[in-house]
Amino acid sequence: MSGFVGVLVSDPWLQSQFTQVELRGLKSNYLSAKGDSGHVTIGNLPPVMVKLKGLHEVLTEEEISAILNASYPDDDHEMDFEAYLRVLLIVCCSAHINGYLGDDPFLKNYLPLDPASDDLFNLAKDGVLLCKLINVAVPGTIDERAINTKRVLNPWERNENHTLCLNSAKAIGCTVVNIGTQDLVEGRPHLVLGFDISNIKIQLLADLKPEETPQLVD
Repeated sequence: MSGFVGVLVSDPWLQSQFTQVELRGLKSNYLSAKGDSGHVTIGNLPPVMVKLKGLHEVLTEEEISAILNASYPDDDHEMDFEAYLRVLLIVCCSAHINGYLGDDPFLKNYLPLDPASDDLFNLAKDGVLLCKLINVAVPGTIDERAINTKRVLNPWERNENHTLCLNSAKAIGCTVVNIGTQDLVEGRPHLVLGFDISNIKIQLLADLKPEETPQLVD
């Protein structure tokens, strides 16, 4: 009997952001977007992406189409599975943050995030968003009076925020291996995205009932 072969992704970091259950569900969703040409194109993705758990609650098909078209204006542009996963991570993170922190007294001046831009990474540079995201995942983890929230922070204040968020993330069980304060100050995309996803999963796992399926899986 042949052994089980899971869904493989060539980028180890990207692979690590999903369980095999999630990857199988997402691969099925991706393949369902194949058109008559046998390829998955930008124009075919919105109707299937809107069915994903985690997206259909916060975005319409038209909004997903607008987000994709901002980066890929040609509807006939072919998208491979890994590019689809990267886009999905950014869209889901941005939608989650917009939904849960849109009314935050400080962040409402900077939200909603535009998933087609670098908003997600730029807003992480002062550490305020990341600290508040931790409190969304596990309320009360950080005393928000300890967060530096001036409009313009000096390097020491930014470092204090990032040290606070990294230590707090570890305390609630987030994966923060190989992430340092300087990585967050610079808004390094794959590290910021990994940090955000880890926080969001902690929250979703806390909210799930045992009979519910993992997030993002149709």
